[in-house]
Amino acid sequence: MANILTMKNWTDQSIGDWVLYKNNQLIAFNKPAGIPVQDDRTGDKSMMQLAAIYTKGKVELIHRLDRPASGALLMAKNKKSLAHLNEQFKQREVHKTYLAVVSNKPKKKEGRLVHHLLRDGRTNKSAAVPEGTSDSKRAELSYRLVAESDNYFLLEIELLTGRHHQIRAQLAAIDCPIKGDVKYGDRRRNPDRSIHLHAHTISFVHPVSGQTEKITAPLPADDNLWAFFAEQLD
Repeated sequence: MANILTMKNWTDQSIGDWVLYKNNQLIAFNKPAGIPVQDDRTGDKSMMQLAAIYTKGKVELIHRLDRPASGALLMAKNKKSLAHLNEQFKQREVHKTYLAVVSNKPKKKEGRLVHHLLRDGRTNKSAAVPEGTSDSKRAELSYRLVAESDNYFLLEIELLTGRHHQIRAQLAAIDCPIKGDVKYGDRRRNPDRSIHLHAHTISFVHPVSGQTEKITAPLPADDNLWAFFAEQLD
């Protein structure tokens, strides 16, 4: 199963090129699609390992990002900062926006989606199920259509809860699977097995200064469709 997902030529790049933000407490990277956040069964280098190499020290994971997705990934450099950010996540004081490319236009240009998701550990997949289903969890997000091409539509998404594969499962539930995400119903996979889901911004309160920080991760520059939509957003 090794190397199922790999970012094109990532070994030829400096890890420092992915750094979006850093100080004594925190560091954020623009994670390329295809690199796992944590060690997995493939044995491929993870962002945790690469971050430790770059910082020459231990880092702590604050939140996760699916392997085939790209975008902003925030890590803590010490336990105190980790605890501070964990509490912000618990209180829903951290705000994240994502960009997703879908091939089906949603029925409404903007809206709020509420589903109950059930995770299947065997398939590592979540699905929308009827409310009240045992072990299901309420999932909520808001979205708006921000750009479109001849064949694809760009959605900006704000997560209001944090569930396993939430964006992927909820968009699939309204017949708008993410481009390349065959696991959730798209017709064709991307050649590099990435999916067109990008963690675009993350906002939080700095654990020491108390100032609100907002990090923005540029869209992947080596993908023609992402490049097209980046121009539409400028």
